[in-house]
Amino acid sequence: MAINLFDMELTDEEQKYSTKVNVPQYLPSVDCPKLWQLYDDRKYKQLIEHIEKADVPDDVKEFLKLGATRHIVFNYSKIADYYAHSTKEIQELFEESALVIIDLDDAIANGYVKLSGELEKIMLETGIPAKKG
Repeated sequence: MAINLFDMELTDEEQKYSTKVNVPQYLPSVDCPKLWQLYDDRKYKQLIEHIEKADVPDDVKEFLKLGATRHIVFNYSKIADYYAHSTKEIQELFEESALVIIDLDDAIANGYVKLSGELEKIMLETGIPAKKG
């Protein structure tokens, strides 16, 4: 038997999440960080070295190299500072790569956020205006 959670009414005690939206304002630092401060790729480089030495087919190496990129750690506060000090062209590339997300509309346009009709219905029922675009 399926339960539709969207039709359930919760008591105040059960309602643990707020519908308030308080987005902190970002204030960039005075200094622009260096590119090398935006990420840590030590684990990635270690994996690439091992992959290159491995006796495996080239297509397997290529796949493993792509997988190794998951081990690059990004410092998003430094990325935001770098973004704030960058040219419009660089900023647009950062937004397209989702290194920064400026607003919900940009996130939707770039395919990083998908809204369902059910979510919009819930928003309207709880008094949160759903922006149509």
